[in-house]
Amino acid sequence: MTKQAIIERTLEAINQLPVDKAEEISDFAEFVRKRHEEQQLTECIQRLVENSEAFDFLKGEEEIYSVGDLKEVYNG
Repeated sequence: MTKQAIIERTLEAINQLPVDKAEEISDFAEFVRKRHEEQQLTECIQRLVENSEAFDFLKGEEEIYSVGDLKEVYNG
């Protein structure tokens, strides 16, 4: 089903509802839109961090501790 067909079907359903129910649908649509925007923003930030060179100095750093240095191992 195309986006336009979904919109038309939804509008038909909303037009048959009382105002308070139509407001509920509007509020829910706004909630879904905001959640989608936040998800996109989070993904963009993650890509920026992954491609950033801010922590490149750590790549050449030698390992000064190993698993053998642990006194206790936590599995949690």
